[in-house]
Amino acid sequence: MSTVHWYRLQGECITLQLHIQPGAKQTAVAGLHGEALKIRLAAPPVDGKANQSLLAWLAEHFAVPLRQVELLSGAGSRQKRVAIHGSKIAPQTLLTP
Repeated sequence: MSTVHWYRLQGECITLQLHIQPGAKQTAVAGLHGEALKIRLAAPPVDGKANQSLLAWLAEHFAVPLRQVELLSGAGSRQKRVAIHGSKIAPQTLLTP
């Protein structure tokens, strides 16, 4: 049995460990990158646009308001930790086509 490391559930909070690749053709999940979920973002890594785009994309996927998605760490890095509060959608759905 393998352990999933790219997300953690605590009550109504989902914490995601992400590896971000900005400047892609379209925003999409690209599988796993080590112990992180790799997401290709269409937004460029300029003036925080990639971070804003990532948070908005996650809010839409998890069906929560943007204010319930929080960048915990990695604002200037490809490695990020993001918390999603109050979603009823399982994180595993990010890996389903």
